[in-house]
Amino acid sequence: QVQLVESGGGLVQAGGSLRLSCAASGRISSINYMAWYRQVPGKQRELVAGITSGGSANAADSVKGRFTISRDNAKNTVYLQMNSLKPEDTAVYSCYVVAKELGSVYARSYWGQGTQVTVSS
Repeated sequence: QVQLVESGGGLVQAGGSLRLSCAASGRISSINYMAWYRQVPGKQRELVAGITSGGSANAADSVKGRFTISRDNAKNTVYLQMNSLKPEDTAVYSCYVVAKELGSVYARSYWGQGTQVTVSS
């Protein structure tokens, strides 16, 4: 089993910054893909940004130029640096990982528990 531990959420004023972290642990053979999703009550969960094991990253248009995703493969950790935050960025942010466990043939997807980000105007 792979466990994901997120940190870094909180309350910030508009224009401020936060950095989210998500550390994966367990019997991990490899991590193919790491990403951040967010969800607002009553709305569908949306992809914020994702990054492959090779470092190729993509981000939603709504956060391009403000959010940066990165990963430390040695630490099995993904980060989301969020700058110029807006009230509409308020959501629960969840880490998503596609990883292969030791001894497994196939990779599986895993979700973190979610961390609240609130941006006040």
